[in-house]
Amino acid sequence: MSRHFSYADALELMPRVRQVTADIIEARAELAELSDALNGGEDSPLGGVAEAKALEARLHELLSWFPANGIEVKGAAPVIIDFPSTLLGVDVLLCWLEGEAELAWYHRPDLGFLGRRPLPPEAMR
Repeated sequence: MSRHFSYADALELMPRVRQVTADIIEARAELAELSDALNGGEDSPLGGVAEAKALEARLHELLSWFPANGIEVKGAAPVIIDFPSTLLGVDVLLCWLEGEAELAWYHRPDLGFLGRRPLPPEAMR
């Protein structure tokens, strides 16, 4: 059974979510730069094939933190995550997108990202 989050539960995890996301952004950018150099046959200060494989493994490790904590990953570039929750008796997903300042959006599971709505103020207490 998946974890179910109150808004307060999800909010408590947000500092760690932001740190893991910052680490993903860094590894993702380094992997993109290194892959471009390798595909172009160029040398890179970031290393070679072994370092690219290590960055891929690091990204996988970082992304796996979310489901290990009951958080659904919907995207890695940008990072999009959902916290299974309930709002006014309806199952919803509290939704956060890389770069957003706050956890302030939700959507029904059947509507996905296109159904995102701002959380009502009473849900953010």
